[in-house]
Amino acid sequence: MIIDCHGHYTTAPAAHTAWREAQQAAFRAGRATPAYPDIPEDDLRASVEGSQLRLMRERGIDLTVFSPRASAMGHHFGDEAVSRAWTRACNDLIARVVQLYPEHFIGVGQLPQSPGAPIAGSIAELRRCVEDLGFVGVNLNPDPSGGHWTAPPLTDRGWYPLYEVMVELDVPAMVHVSAVTNPNFHATGSHYLNADTTAFMQLLRADLFRDFPDLRFVIPHGGGAVPYHWGRFRGLTDMLGRPPLAEAVMRNVFFDTCVYHQPGIDLLFGVVDVDNILFGSEMVGAVRGIDPQTGHHFDDTRRYVDTLGLSADDRRKVYEANARRVYPRLDAALLRRQAVTT
Repeated sequence: MIIDCHGHYTTAPAAHTAWREAQQAAFRAGRATPAYPDIPEDDLRASVEGSQLRLMRERGIDLTVFSPRASAMGHHFGDEAVSRAWTRACNDLIARVVQLYPEHFIGVGQLPQSPGAPIAGSIAELRRCVEDLGFVGVNLNPDPSGGHWTAPPLTDRGWYPLYEVMVELDVPAMVHVSAVTNPNFHATGSHYLNADTTAFMQLLRADLFRDFPDLRFVIPHGGGAVPYHWGRFRGLTDMLGRPPLAEAVMRNVFFDTCVYHQPGIDLLFGVVDVDNILFGSEMVGAVRGIDPQTGHHFDDTRRYVDTLGLSADDRRKVYEANARRVYPRLDAALLRRQAVTT
């Protein structure tokens, strides 16, 4: 199989997006939010058939780990109640798509994070996503403030109750920020990549995985700047008196292949162990155009991986086995499917 670990519902029906705008307007005006619309099944099918599913078929991707649109999580807006209502609507919509196309999508949820909000709300939604909706993981925003970094680092003990439940449920988190309100940053061009790099450095400096040896994080977008500056991070571990990266971080941290040119993929695989790389494309996502140098879409990341000439074993790791190991509930779902078909 070819499993894409990083897909977002960027083509959600217009009624869903319109309700979010109405919710925001109501919050600003101090009014009650209107009821969530009844979105017909045909609208859901139309939203993925001509985009996500079509591209998956064209590119030979069998299954996408599917989550709400990251830039629309919007944790910075409103309060905890606003975030909770929006999060439930987004996660429920993902669950409906998965139900319609169980062979092509499996769900990952967003959390109802809000600056300063207690972690209990995110824990409750995590349990609902996994136990009720059948999701296999969550997206965790290290910066709910929208680019101002007011939250404690991911290694702070304030996050520990969430991590305890992640370990209990045996689900990983993709560390993924959302929209940015700080004018210094472009959302996908700098804020996302800054956050990936920042999260890695937070993990390097602390002993989180000594406290949670079974906790797993996927850092997307190829790990941000980390592979490119691998020597810097190895040197910093020495300067800071930290254990080697392979021992203290990389048993629990994984990168995806959402890197949109061949030299970047070459670098990623030349630096990071193949056991720590999951195939991902973020399709349909941040960069949707065609590269004039190649004539192919920037986010057709399978082309880059195929060019590497990996051994059959390493190819299987990147395209399937690593994802099944990092997302055990995904593996269990595929095994159940296999048992039914055989």
